[in-house]
Amino acid sequence: MSVTMPAGRRVAAGLLGSALALLAAGVPAAAAPTESTGTFSVTAQRLVLEPTDGGYVGTLNASVTNNGPTATQFTLAVREPAGASFGQLDPSEACWWSGSADGVRLQVSCGGSTTRLEPGATQQYRVSFQVRTTPRDYAMIVDDGYVGVLVDSEQPVASAPFTTLFRSTKGSIKKPRPYVQASQTDISLNAGALHLDRLADGSLQGRMPLTVRYGNDAPSFNLGILASLPAGVVIRGIEPAGDMPWFPDSFSVPGGRFMPGEERSVDVILTAPAGTPAGDLGTGSYTASSDFPVSLTDVSPADNTASFTVTAADAS
Repeated sequence: MSVTMPAGRRVAAGLLGSALALLAAGVPAAAAPTESTGTFSVTAQRLVLEPTDGGYVGTLNASVTNNGPTATQFTLAVREPAGASFGQLDPSEACWWSGSADGVRLQVSCGGSTTRLEPGATQQYRVSFQVRTTPRDYAMIVDDGYVGVLVDSEQPVASAPFTTLFRSTKGSIKKPRPYVQASQTDISLNAGALHLDRLADGSLQGRMPLTVRYGNDAPSFNLGILASLPAGVVIRGIEPAGDMPWFPDSFSVPGGRFMPGEERSVDVILTAPAGTPAGDLGTGSYTASSDFPVSLTDVSPADNTASFTVTAADAS
């Protein structure tokens, strides 16, 4: 994943305003908005997200047409409806985050074999999204997503806006309220004491539970844990490990993105070398931070860190 400077955007505000007026009145939306230049035209349909146990999910349909006289390579750019909500592009291409499009929402850029079009050719795309926020009993709306075409520039040569509707848990998309995503994380940690026991080879090993809670819907790809440990004490693994890496002084919490209020517990396995004396070895701590291209502060930084005592005992 590479992060570059934010890309520019061009949004057809008149089209959006008309679409919102229709939606507020409960009238079906008109044809998909289109923006055309001398070279490309882009269409994007309205995105409707459905409530699930894992937040809201849905798929955006869009198309790009080459109106020019020559085959042209381009980059497809999509402004996601909420930060960290982009899922997959179909047909699949290499995609990367290209910085903040606005606040915590990112622009996703994709390119490959399907982003080279012959004259007169049209390519259809499907873009899946998952917004990990608690489903509400009222509809919600985000009104300024876009799909754009970049050619040798960070400014789109053509783009089309799309409106995102969050269907309520009652099944309605009428009278939507604005969806506002949290822009500060709310992470907290809870850890107990660490007890290391002497093994047959003289080294020490212990296991301690750590519980991580994510309190809101601020965007984050993963949560990283940085450990500060007494001399000689290192991390040797976590359980469950999932597909996340661990290192002697850090690891990532398995399971990917969190839902608001979700808690996860892991067992951290730690060791110390032979020759480490029994008794009180000092104090350690874990500190959690969010993995996201946009730097986010936390609503309560103090509880991002959990401290614990470390003791060692000889075999009885």
